[in-house]
Amino acid sequence: MPVPVSVTHPRDPAKSLGSRNGENKIMETSGPFARLAQASNSPVQEQAAAPAVVAPVSDTDVPMTSAAPQTLWDLESVVEVNSLDFAYPGLDGRPIPGLPPVVKNMNLKLPPGSCCLLVGPNGAGKTTLLKTLAGKHMVPDHMVRVLGKSAFHDTSLTTSGDLSYVGGNWTRDVAFAGYSIPLAGDFPASKMLDSVRGADPARKEKLIQVLDINPEWRMHMVSDGQRRRVQIAVGLLQPFKVLLLDEITVDLDVLGRSQLMKFLQEECRLRGAVCIYATHIFDGLGFWPSHIAYVAGGELKLFKKAEELPELKEGRLLELVVSWLRVEREERRRLEPALKAAKKAAAEAAGHGYMTNNGWGAGTLNSTVQLANSSNAVMRN
Repeated sequence: MPVPVSVTHPRDPAKSLGSRNGENKIMETSGPFARLAQASNSPVQEQAAAPAVVAPVSDTDVPMTSAAPQTLWDLESVVEVNSLDFAYPGLDGRPIPGLPPVVKNMNLKLPPGSCCLLVGPNGAGKTTLLKTLAGKHMVPDHMVRVLGKSAFHDTSLTTSGDLSYVGGNWTRDVAFAGYSIPLAGDFPASKMLDSVRGADPARKEKLIQVLDINPEWRMHMVSDGQRRRVQIAVGLLQPFKVLLLDEITVDLDVLGRSQLMKFLQEECRLRGAVCIYATHIFDGLGFWPSHIAYVAGGELKLFKKAEELPELKEGRLLELVVSWLRVEREERRRLEPALKAAKKAAAEAAGHGYMTNNGWGAGTLNSTVQLANSSNAVMRN
């Protein structure tokens, strides 16, 4: 798009910035918006009247760009993580001294059709990894690639429904009432399902059958498990290419969970989609994964195909994960004193410390000034 670089209303036009001999100078820029502006500003008549120029094609000609893949199966990797490091920032936008990154030097590649089971202890970094893959945290574009695009910078991934993240509960915080209040309203479940525009009626009906949803359920009268079923159905109405699930089956009964996992496995197998599922519930799950990723302490400790783990063939998935967690717990307890000392030394050297805010607690009438462990604590220099 042309950008004028001359001064507005100069006193001496002959000496103004960006002008020569009293004439304004135009600086041409490049990029998608510039090309769009040039295309919209060019007269249609001239484009129609201009003769087409066909360049001769020789055997040595090489195309400038390759054709985009037609299906997911044409991609070598649908999800790609390259040396990913991520730490939650402090108030100044920088990592907090003394706190190690939540995700450290993680590398991961998943081919089309993969069903990846993400396991690890509490606080291992599973949710942070899934949210980073979902484009909810900003990282350099080369670190996280989904369908060949930057998960954070290319918003078309989520707006198109190709990249879908389902996690957490349908809750909200209500001032002076409480935290994590379930979203509820006196309307049927069908209203929630019909709110997704462009959904295929056949796919909607299949999800209703798989998740055993009654469209007449009143959303203010359902149980937590029934509300979760509706939430999952809404998240799956649009056909996904990459699906990220963060402990979304915790409220489902055994039959509902089994039917959902079979549906997701079929979606990945038939369409080449990829599903990454983080969970702590492993009963009846040995048949599902094509890959297993074990995360502990923010690091990817193990990433293998399911066929490379004989315990899965023997139906001992739970026993396998328990053995990993026991080893990780012993290692963490052994290193904990040294890590605490290093964290304290780094925080003192940087001059950081936790102090309570002098405001009011969210949703309460109590001041946080006297609360030593207030949830409203902030970082002060």
